[in-house]
Amino acid sequence: MLLDLFKAAFLGFVEGLTEFIPVSSTGHLLLIEHFFGFEDEDFGKSFAVLIQLGAILALLSIYSRKLWLLATNMFTDPYARRFVIGVLIAFLPAAIIGAFAHGFIKGVLFNPWIVCFTLIAGGAVLLFVDSLDLKPRYTEATEFSLPLCAGIGVIQCVSMIPGVSRSGATIVGALLLGADRRSAAEFSFFLAMPTMIGAFTYDLYQDGDQLSVNNIVLVAVGFIASFIFGWIVVKTFLGYVSRHGFGLFVWWRVTVGTLGLIGLTIFG
Repeated sequence: MLLDLFKAAFLGFVEGLTEFIPVSSTGHLLLIEHFFGFEDEDFGKSFAVLIQLGAILALLSIYSRKLWLLATNMFTDPYARRFVIGVLIAFLPAAIIGAFAHGFIKGVLFNPWIVCFTLIAGGAVLLFVDSLDLKPRYTEATEFSLPLCAGIGVIQCVSMIPGVSRSGATIVGALLLGADRRSAAEFSFFLAMPTMIGAFTYDLYQDGDQLSVNNIVLVAVGFIASFIFGWIVVKTFLGYVSRHGFGLFVWWRVTVGTLGLIGLTIFG
């Protein structure tokens, strides 16, 4: 039990650390579970989504004031209303595809080999986009047009492949469609709220019967670690990418993907 608690805390740490940066939290958790995983394999598959609640609440706590202003002004302020509608439009494509393809995604795409290759390929894409001399038309996430939000939502669907990264796909999509780095990253935070809550709720509905008293304790430990490190990352990420770009995350992805391929080749 002590070892499982350590694993839960470590997975929560990884979830919080990687959820909001473009390196794929799901991909990292799948690789860790493959090499060091839980004894209960079925529960391990759901754990990655269940502990997302900690990261979700960290994000909601940081943006609570902005969310309250959006909620209270949505019916009187056309700009607030447009932004809320834009986030919902961006959320819709992934919600539809995720609901219909959930079994295929979990059964086929949740594969460590796929994760490693997409980590490396995604790093190359991120490096290419970061090197482009883009001329941003939007510097505030709340000012994104509805067509821009729809485009980001379509691109986010690619992140259903583990290793791609939800935040990475939305940030790249926003950059290519006219946003600057800071607003692209912030919009990915807002889009993460309905996306992660939806994924959490759906997975809990699908796999909630796998939870036992012991498993709930493990989820609680993972939740706390996920909340703490998710909060730290959200508070620091916008400032970091505004000053330094995405180079660090490119080499992070390539390093993890390469080490993962080596590990799979040697240990299977």
